[in-house]
Amino acid sequence: MLVLGIDPGTATTGYGLVREHPDGRLEAVAYGVITTPARRPMQDRLMQIYEEITALIVQYQPDSVAVETLFFGKNVTTAITVAQGRGVILLALAQAGIPMREYKPAEIKQAIAGYGNADKIQVQEMIRQLLDLDEIPRPDDAADGLGVAITDINASRFERLSQS
Repeated sequence: MLVLGIDPGTATTGYGLVREHPDGRLEAVAYGVITTPARRPMQDRLMQIYEEITALIVQYQPDSVAVETLFFGKNVTTAITVAQGRGVILLALAQAGIPMREYKPAEIKQAIAGYGNADKIQVQEMIRQLLDLDEIPRPDDAADGLGVAITDINASRFERLSQS
């Protein structure tokens, strides 16, 4: 099973593709970020995110996609722009007809580190270990995308076990 995990943003969208092998081993297939220049008009930035997410779907043909939900902090302006980026990501997924699930940041931390309030370094180190990588994936947003994919694989494993 191949899962595309996405950490949405407008300036930077992180992604990670994780394969679950039949023996349960996890493999990082690809990861990275989609970055859009701050000086470009918003509609152009959103189009770039849409096109690059669509290209990832076409290239890797994931079985499912997992997206981090919007964390609404104190900065409303940032939340609105992230929501716009998230919207075009969801549109690309809907048009591709790929099954999609969403996870809150605390759910991702819980699934990766075993603690919903784990700090970023702790989560990143666990991602490195779970994927048997030599170093923590960089940049942070790419590691976050991998974490979202791992969370979805863990949720799928739990569902399979509970159905047995």
